[in-house]
Amino acid sequence: MRRFLPLLLFLASCSKGPEADLPAISQARSLIAEWALVNELGAQHKVTSTYATVMRKRLRQQLGAIASSLNQPDSQYAEEIRAGLGEQDGASPQVLREHASRLKAVEDALESA
Repeated sequence: MRRFLPLLLFLASCSKGPEADLPAISQARSLIAEWALVNELGAQHKVTSTYATVMRKRLRQQLGAIASSLNQPDSQYAEEIRAGLGEQDGASPQVLREHASRLKAVEDALESA
């Protein structure tokens, strides 16, 4: 799925409005949820600290790319993505899941519109 991210972002940029950002919102939600899982597994010592560090770096880079490609950079979901990016690497999994949950609500609203 990640290798299709540039294509999804390009296709989303072809139209205007929040609906155009739907693939990016979905991807950002997924990345933040994955970050939460990495932190949870790290806290349980089920992954090495090196793995967790590398994964966080990659997730943060991908989130940054998504944040900079949004058609609506002043939107609620853009702010939520930036808030997720603003979290510390070792942020609480619950805090990260709250960001993902808020993005899921936006995603659901856009899909039903």
